[in-house]
Amino acid sequence: MKIPYLDLKDVTALHQAEIQQAVSEVVGSGWYLQGRALQQFEQHYAAYIGTRFCVGVANGLDALTLTLRAYKEMGRLHEGDQVLVPANTFIATVLAVTENQLIPVFVDVDADTLDLNLESLESSITSKTKALMLVHLYGRCTYNERIKTLCETHNLLLIEDNAQAHGCIYKSAQPTLNCLHSTVNYKTGSLGHAACHSFYPGKNLGALGDGGAVTTNDEALAQMICSMGNYGFSEKYVATYKGRNSRLDEVQAAVLDVKLNYLDQENQRRIDIARTYYKYIKNENARLPKLMDNGDNVYHIFPVFTSHRDQLKQHLQDRGIGTLIHYPIPPHLQGCYKEYNNLSLPVTERLAKEELSLPLNPTMTDEEVMYVVETLNSQF
Repeated sequence: MKIPYLDLKDVTALHQAEIQQAVSEVVGSGWYLQGRALQQFEQHYAAYIGTRFCVGVANGLDALTLTLRAYKEMGRLHEGDQVLVPANTFIATVLAVTENQLIPVFVDVDADTLDLNLESLESSITSKTKALMLVHLYGRCTYNERIKTLCETHNLLLIEDNAQAHGCIYKSAQPTLNCLHSTVNYKTGSLGHAACHSFYPGKNLGALGDGGAVTTNDEALAQMICSMGNYGFSEKYVATYKGRNSRLDEVQAAVLDVKLNYLDQENQRRIDIARTYYKYIKNENARLPKLMDNGDNVYHIFPVFTSHRDQLKQHLQDRGIGTLIHYPIPPHLQGCYKEYNNLSLPVTERLAKEELSLPLNPTMTDEEVMYVVETLNSQF
C-alpha cells in the first residue's frame, strides 16, 4: 500500500467541479484583484471565525508582519518592544517580529501538551513586553484562561498565529479576551486582539497557491492592514503609510470560498482519524501528545515523538508510508538568528529532534489509517 504524506491533487479532487466553476467565473468576470470574490470570502470567513472583520492578504507571513506593522503605526507597539513567542513554532512567527524591529522573547513549551509552559511565560514578562504571539501549532488550540489573565494583567496585545488551526474551537463559558458576545464555543482566530491565517495549499483550508488573512474585531486595525497591504494607500495614489503589495487575489478567494463550506466536515474526518491513532497506536517508543482539555484540535499535523525518529521514518517509508518532520531546527537555532543560538530551550530542542508527522488528511480511507497504525506498531 502506498500512502503519501499528503497528495494535494486528491485533496482538490474532493471539490474539483465546484472549484473549477468558481475559477471559471472569476476568469470570465475580467476582474482579478480586489473584487467581488475577495469581498465575499472576507465576509464569509469573518462570519465563520466570529469576528467583525477579515482582511485578505498575500500569505500567512504577510498577515503576521502587517498586523505587527499596523500596531506600530497605531502606537500600540514601538521599535525595541518585546514580543513573547513560543520557541516551538514555524520560523514565520519570528520573522514577522524581527522584520518590525521588535524583540522576540522565546518561551519554551510543555513536553506533554506542546502548549506554552505557563510558568516560563509568566517569568518572561518584563516592563518591555508588549505582546504575545500565540501559535495554535499542529491544529491545537493553545489559548486558556491563564493566558487571558496574563494578557489582561500586563496589558499585552494577544495576536493569534492561526495558520494551522482553521475551524478549531475553544470551549469556555467565560468571555474571551476580545469577544463581542458571551458563548461557550469560540473559534481560534477570534480569541485575541487579532489573528493571522495562512491558506497555503496544505493547510486545513488551503488555496491553490499562497494566501492569507487577518481577522479582528478592531475596525481601525482592519482598515490599517487593508491600506498597508495596498501600498499604504488611503485612496488611489495617496500613500498615507509606507505599505507593500500584499493582496489575496480573486482566484484564490473564490477557491477558498468553495472549500470553506466543507471545512467543518473535513476537520471532523481529521478528528476521527486522530481518534483511531490514539486508540490503536501501541508503541512504547512513540509518544503521542496529551489529549486536549477544554481546547479543541483540528489535527493539521499529527506528530509522534521518538528518540528513534530516523529508524521509524525509514521503517514507514520502506512500507510505502510518507512522513514529514516539523520542524527539525527551531527558530532560535537557525543561522539567521545567530544572536539567539546560545539560548537553552530544552523541551523545544528535544521535540525538534524527535518529531515525526504521520499522514492525516480527509482523503484517507479507514483501511489506510489502520495500515499506518499497524505498520508503526510493528516497529521495535
